[in-house]
Amino acid sequence: MASIRITSTPPGEAPPAIREAWVGLELPLFHENPRYYLAWGVLTGPRSVLEGILKFFAFRFQFQRGFAVSSQLAIEILERSNADAGRWWRENVPRMVRSRGYFLFAPECCERME
Repeated sequence: MASIRITSTPPGEAPPAIREAWVGLELPLFHENPRYYLAWGVLTGPRSVLEGILKFFAFRFQFQRGFAVSSQLAIEILERSNADAGRWWRENVPRMVRSRGYFLFAPECCERME
């Protein structure tokens, strides 16, 4: 299974210290290569399916290129490395822990591993 190693602080809406906690971690990929996805911020994104549909039709999203990683699995890996960062995700964005969603990591902040 292909994976990525985070090599620099990824962009995003989480606080800098939380984003910095990703550096050095190896995360399994959903797709082997970066792709374009409909994306929104983890804090400002939709909190429900209905809100997602409304934001979609209001063009409140962006097309972003990146590596997709299961948010549940990524947070579990993060928690093993940095319990405080994992707790931040569970307390502030619990839908990313419970959902079948994905984090999108920018290609410039990671390297692909075999």
